[in-house]
Amino acid sequence: MHSHATGCSADKEARWCPVCETASLSPFLAVEGKTYHRCASCEATVMAPECYLSQEEERAVYQLHDNQPDDAGYRRFLSKLVDPLLGQLPAGATGLDFGCGPGPALAQMLEQAGFPMAVYDPFFAPDTSALERQYDFITCTEVVEHLHRPADVFRQLNGLLKPDGWLAIMTCFQTDDDRFANWHYRRDPTHVVFYREQTFAWLAERFGWQLKVPRKDVVICRKGQAVPAVGRSSPKRSANLR
Repeated sequence: MHSHATGCSADKEARWCPVCETASLSPFLAVEGKTYHRCASCEATVMAPECYLSQEEERAVYQLHDNQPDDAGYRRFLSKLVDPLLGQLPAGATGLDFGCGPGPALAQMLEQAGFPMAVYDPFFAPDTSALERQYDFITCTEVVEHLHRPADVFRQLNGLLKPDGWLAIMTCFQTDDDRFANWHYRRDPTHVVFYREQTFAWLAERFGWQLKVPRKDVVICRKGQAVPAVGRSSPKRSANLR
């Protein structure tokens, strides 16, 4: 069952969007006891915070993932992001895999291609020393849909990038409202933010990034030389992804 009026929150007042930080959210859909809102500004769809899993419940779901670095199928999946990113990187570029998960396959693939990598994940690689310097590129695969405070994290990532650096993100784009209720991506209880291509265009404009969409569900953003005044934070801010 799903409706536009029930769920863990039936609040009809405009809410603050956690992606673009404007009071532009309005009720979108309630399904399986969870309420979702749509942002009129950046077009993100977000789960009501009352419906989030606890940190312990979230960790338990992640521990069920079986993404091994030597799994050929998983490496093919990651190549959707790796292949277009490699075409942009200069020799010797250093990178950070942000939200690497329990098996840092992406970092391994990029190191094998000749690019030194650091990793960070609040659950599986929580050493925040990786967040104390800047990088030529940052990767986030299947990460941004989990963020409880995405605006903070995007500011953080912008601060962690060197000028002219690249931010490469992979997440399933939300495109079809009619299929949202039964969409496999929505049914993952740890997924709380769903992005459209237009959402990333909004973020690129805000941060002064050059946006490329080389293929479905992948965006690659290049930071400019000058950092816009958008409430910048130090690179260590909001290190725990949530």
